[in-house]
Amino acid sequence: MSIFGKIMGAIFGTSASAETAPAAPTGGAAPAGGAAAGTAAAPTVDVTAILDKAVAAKKEKLAWRTSIVDLLKALDIDSSLSARKELAKELGYTGDTNDSATMNIWLHKQVIAKLAANGGKVPDDLKS
Repeated sequence: MSIFGKIMGAIFGTSASAETAPAAPTGGAAPAGGAAAGTAAAPTVDVTAILDKAVAAKKEKLAWRTSIVDLLKALDIDSSLSARKELAKELGYTGDTNDSATMNIWLHKQVIAKLAANGGKVPDDLKS
């Protein structure tokens, strides 16, 4: 499973990819009017609540709102540099992966944006 897949699974549950995949084909010719199909296909998940709860269960202070490393740690996902480089590759990072500070900032923004795009409710201040 990809690293981003693990993040999705931790946030949305193990069937996350199955829940988000049917959203496109069910729309047909009138996606704007399909309220019933929209509610069944992709439930909104409060990402903040899930991550805050995960952090509360840890014995260390984790700043998941600003740090990709802490976000991964909160979800019990490998946060090593090699894992972050792999995540960067998965998400299409074109910068220098040896510049870990820049890569980490980009990764955090991309992960938050992708969680929001897949039905995750995230605070506006984290969307950028």
